[in-house]
Amino acid sequence: MRPAPRTPRQTPASTPLTWLYVPGDRPEVVAKALGCGADVVVVDLEDAVAPDRKEHALRATAELLGDPLPVPVHVRVNALDGPLAEHEIRTLAALPGLAGLRLPKVQGPADVHRAAGWATTAAEPVPEHIPYAAEGPVPPAGHTRADHLAPVRRPPGNTATLAPAAPPAASAVPATPALYALLESALGIEHAFAIATAHPALRGLALGEADLCGELGVRDDAGLAWPRSRAVVAARAAGLAPPPQSVHPDVHDLDGLARSCARGRALGFLGRAAIHPRQLPVIEAAYLPSADEVAAAQEIVRAATSEGGALALPDGRFVDAAVVAGARRVLDLAGRRR
Repeated sequence: MRPAPRTPRQTPASTPLTWLYVPGDRPEVVAKALGCGADVVVVDLEDAVAPDRKEHALRATAELLGDPLPVPVHVRVNALDGPLAEHEIRTLAALPGLAGLRLPKVQGPADVHRAAGWATTAAEPVPEHIPYAAEGPVPPAGHTRADHLAPVRRPPGNTATLAPAAPPAASAVPATPALYALLESALGIEHAFAIATAHPALRGLALGEADLCGELGVRDDAGLAWPRSRAVVAARAAGLAPPPQSVHPDVHDLDGLARSCARGRALGFLGRAAIHPRQLPVIEAAYLPSADEVAAAQEIVRAATSEGGALALPDGRFVDAAVVAGARRVLDLAGRRR
């Protein structure tokens, strides 16, 4: 039975507007990103990391997440149908610095359930070597590649652990970390609402527009209008926050970024992923309400508070509960302004 959708909730002031992607195999870049002002730092183990650097990226990311961090850190793992994602999720899911897992190329609810199951199984130590699909034979039935991996050797003096020495008791089931589904295919778009309601740990949707454009043969924004709206509607119908926009790939084109953010905001997106710190203030400025929007929202809320029920403002605008809720969301966002 499909889970009942959650009741759409008011967007809180803490809702992220900027999500900065950084490559997981460059810990010095990740460290700088934590202090650059992004609402969320997304450590990427997938597209930003070359195949021969995947092991190093996982090791560095596990080290980073061994302690709580001052900024929410999400990790984008590798493809769920590939040889790496299960081990990555099982290794990282219980670490104290992890705020969320971003799941690439989600096709349907089964992908979300599979990732959630991996996240709540016993964590593993980071191995000395992570095998790839082309390396060696596939383990026998009933075994995983992780069964044959050597335990990590930590340097002297480093007492942090990446995993418990023994699996937890059956009654001690770890909590599922927040999961975010990336829709990057036609099938993922078709299943958007089913994905959004697949699991209680699913906290958000986002688009992977580069892959989506490639599959659809789309060459401009016009061809993405329906998938974008579909993602927004599915997220809101499921009671999730509006999705953030996909990245703007030209880090030097800040004017183009601002125009694109304005179009995304008009479609119902909230915030945007970035690939360079210089993009962050442009995204935030585009998604924060203007002074005129704030003044209008304040007028609506004051009128609703004093009058109650449906009413007409002095300029003739009709105000009902939905309009008041929208005005309160505007004021919540305005409270973020630095």
